Amino acid sequence: MTASNLGAIFRSAAGLGVDAVLITPRSADPLYRRAIRVSMGTVFQVPWTRLDSWPADIDRLHELGFHTAALALEDDSVPLREFAARAPARTALIMGTEGDGLQRRTIAAARSTVLIPMGHGVDSLNVAAATAVACYALQPSVDTPQSETQRSSETIRANPGDDDAEPTN
Repeated sequence: MTASNLGAIFRSAAGLGVDAVLITPRSADPLYRRAIRVSMGTVFQVPWTRLDSWPADIDRLHELGFHTAALALEDDSVPLREFAARAPARTALIMGTEGDGLQRRTIAAARSTVLIPMGHGVDSLNVAAATAVACYALQPSVDTPQSETQRSSETIRANPGDDDAEPTN
């Protein structure tokens, strides 16, 4: 994941009330000058950590009670709107890299596979834009009673870096 994309993801995460951003070993450094600038400083507001063992850390998320949802263009992917309507309270979104997306083993380890339906012949969004759309979709509605808004505060996002890109030959 590039520093620019990571910075944009942090900015969206802060604006949309995401609790934490998890990044993989080969992702850009959120404290890199470009990431900080693109994030408008929100890398200092949103808690984050670098995962040590990706994609094995998906099992750890499951052990902690999180439902993992990989955003990927798979035949069995569920449209984001449909997933959001029934998303578990503790959901971790797994986002791939620009172009290559997620590795097969990462998709297989996730509990759900989700896609953002596209039009006009476009197959996907930029990873930062897709992350913002998915985080927005998982927010509780404005009319949701206070007791139900816990879903937003229980949601984290996993943002794999280049170590999750499909190998190219």
